[in-house]
Amino acid sequence: MPKAGARRFLIHTDGAARGNPGPAGLGAVLRDATSGEIVAELARFLGIRTNNYAEWTAVEAALEEALRLGASEVDLRMDSELVARQISGRYRVKHPDLKPIYARVMAMLGRLRSYSVGHIPRELNGDADRLSNVAIDERRER
Repeated sequence: MPKAGARRFLIHTDGAARGNPGPAGLGAVLRDATSGEIVAELARFLGIRTNNYAEWTAVEAALEEALRLGASEVDLRMDSELVARQISGRYRVKHPDLKPIYARVMAMLGRLRSYSVGHIPRELNGDADRLSNVAIDERRER
C-alpha cells in the first residue's frame, strides 16, 4: 500500500546505438504505478554515443521527468542487465564518461522515498526500445 501523498511511477528505459559508438537515442515510458496510465514518454537523439552511454542517459532523463512530475517512489525496469546491476551496487561504474551520469542518477534516487531497479527481458521493454529507435530515426530523417 503506497504511503499517503506518495506518487509512484513504473519506469521503463532503453538506450540504443547503431554501431558502438554510433547514432544513439534514449527512450523511456513513465506510468502511474497504480493506474498503469502512461504519464510521459521520452525519445531523444544523443548524437554519436555508445550503447552504454545511451542506456545511462535514458535512466537519467526518466528520473528527471519523474521528479518533475512529483515522484516520491519509482520502480525502474530496463533490459540492460549491466546498468541495473550498477545502480543496485553489484557492479561498479568504471568508464570516466559514465561516472558523472551515475553520480547524478544516484543523487536523484536519493531524493526519493524508495526505489527499485530490475532487469527485464528485451521483449518486455518494447515501448522504451521503440522510443529509443524513433529518436535515432527522426534525427536521421532531418
